[in-house]
Amino acid sequence: MISRWLAGLCAAALLPAALLLLPLLHLAPNRLVTGVPIAAAEALGAWLWPCLSLAALGPGLLAAARDKVTAGLAGLACLGALALLLAGLGAGAAELTAGKPFATRARLGSGAWTGMVVLVAALALAARRARLPGGGITASAAVAGLLACLWISGGLDALSLAVELRARSDMLGAALLDHLVLTLGALGLAASLTVALALWRRGRGTVELAVSGIQVVPAVALLGGLVAVLSALLAAVPALRAYGLSALGGLPALIGIAAYLLLPLWRGQQAARRAASPAHLAAADALGLSRRQILATIRLPLGAPLLVGGLRVAAVQALGLATLGALVGAGGLGTLVFDGMAQFAPDLILLGALPIIALSLATEAALGSLEAALRRHWPR
Repeated sequence: MISRWLAGLCAAALLPAALLLLPLLHLAPNRLVTGVPIAAAEALGAWLWPCLSLAALGPGLLAAARDKVTAGLAGLACLGALALLLAGLGAGAAELTAGKPFATRARLGSGAWTGMVVLVAALALAARRARLPGGGITASAAVAGLLACLWISGGLDALSLAVELRARSDMLGAALLDHLVLTLGALGLAASLTVALALWRRGRGTVELAVSGIQVVPAVALLGGLVAVLSALLAAVPALRAYGLSALGGLPALIGIAAYLLLPLWRGQQAARRAASPAHLAAADALGLSRRQILATIRLPLGAPLLVGGLRVAAVQALGLATLGALVGAGGLGTLVFDGMAQFAPDLILLGALPIIALSLATEAALGSLEAALRRHWPR
């Protein structure tokens, strides 16, 4: 009991200390420079002490919680602290930039990012300990709702990231669509190739060696090589251009990303194939089941979680690799990331990177939940 309360006191002290010691905002004359660090007292103003109180209460209760009610109260405190932190930062940014030139930016500092990450993680853990339906999904929905309310009310308008989002909302929407199309296209191509390669029973060792060997090739080098190969092919057979083929754009990105996805999909497929033990198959033969019945009642139920596990790894990997598609003209969120790097604009980089992180986490959570559900439904 004493150790639990000591842990609670330590957890209650750490986050407020981080918020007080680290800069919450950076005030800069334009989007290209870091600017002057702004401490918590000036950044949050009147929001400071309510925010610090809830930031201490939430993690402290969570560390000491032994029941669902306490965990639920900890989650509410974390959500309240997050709301006060974001609202306070928005109000502080508006006050700091008032009367300044239009190019002046109030950028989130390391303390703000630390506070937001810790509070969101604590909220997700509290939702799980409180045994709320969905756990992480419930926490994500609460955070999304909070952000939506603050955005609609204009509470975040003065923050630099919000300024970039408003200026490039159309571009962001198109880039997000391109990113998803590229990701799903690469997944579909890799899955089709995996199924086709699985039919080559005698060449499984060769396939394993080939798909593993692709992983040691740097992604940028592979994309550059594909551009060179496609350029040579189109020069040799110009008629292919009539079919819309090009050395730059989606084609090399699609092929390159799919090549990296072959390994997790292949290993997931092979693990699923071996999920049914010889004893299972012998028992099915003894019962007189046909091959189709064995596939439907034994192989698929036992192998489905492993197939979904391979798909989960490949999907998250595809979302990350699709960022590099911008290097060969395939578009996607990588366009924003590389534009920001070229312009030394951190908020533009974040505008492209944050949706990728959110999509990856959502995909991991959704397919991970599906995999766990299949394992519970069809235990081995």
